[in-house]
Amino acid sequence: MVATGSSAPRYRGRRRSGPLRRVAGIAGVSVALLTLLGACTVEDAVYFGWPRGGITPQGQRMFDLWIGSAVAAMAVGVFVWGLIFWCVIAYRRRGDELPAQTRFNLPIEMIYTVAPFLIISVLFYYTVIVQTDVNRLPDDPDVVVNVDAFKWNWKFSYPETLGTDGRPVYTVGSSSYVPVLVVPTNQRIRFVEHSEDVIHSFWVPDMLFKRDVFPGNVINQFETTILTEGAYVGRCAELCGTYHFSMNFELRAVSEVDFARFLEAKQAGRSTPDALAAIGQPPLAETTTSIPTDRDAANR
Repeated sequence: MVATGSSAPRYRGRRRSGPLRRVAGIAGVSVALLTLLGACTVEDAVYFGWPRGGITPQGQRMFDLWIGSAVAAMAVGVFVWGLIFWCVIAYRRRGDELPAQTRFNLPIEMIYTVAPFLIISVLFYYTVIVQTDVNRLPDDPDVVVNVDAFKWNWKFSYPETLGTDGRPVYTVGSSSYVPVLVVPTNQRIRFVEHSEDVIHSFWVPDMLFKRDVFPGNVINQFETTILTEGAYVGRCAELCGTYHFSMNFELRAVSEVDFARFLEAKQAGRSTPDALAAIGQPPLAETTTSIPTDRDAANR
């Protein structure tokens, strides 16, 4: 016999599972948020994951663009979340009667069509301005540096400064030497890049910038000014083979006077470590590595 009407049994177990699922969901979300927050540092929270500042004017502009974009995105997110929570509370179901149903609302549809377009237009405008500044190549740079990448090291030469052999002075890495690229501060430096084999990428994290280095007839170049003296880690940012992880260099920014003395020492035939020691700089990079290479580093 099948019970009918009010005498039918009620399966209360199904009702009890609803709150349990909600509690489990809230707990899961809370654990995920705590894990995410625990993985972030104070600096990540303040600068939205972007490194602070930058040692070049272009890096500082990109930093400002990132912070402005993150703040705008957060403002939009808070507004959208507010609308969602307001709708959840204001239009929640009360009893068995459904709230009023609306087929469309023309003013609201116009707003959420036009507003995203305006936001994208503003972001596009400032992105184009910063990108144009980063890619600008004014005439007559103060210093030119040729960047030659190869598996798995770097060669940096100064084409405007000739040595005793009549060729540009240079620094080249080897299996036991991390090359040190010496540049002056407060001068416009043009980096001209070329690869001898595969695609590499010239990356100095403190510059907040990297640019790929291509083989063949493709010559990439960019221009910037280093504002702060110091030693900065450089890396290859393009997966280029077995020992890609060891393809490091150091960017050493010195004063204009010390840079001129460094070039004089290189012109006299001194190695890069000796030339650095002559101007009171540490002769070697802060880290050493072993990079298999066929290059001769006799005149590094």
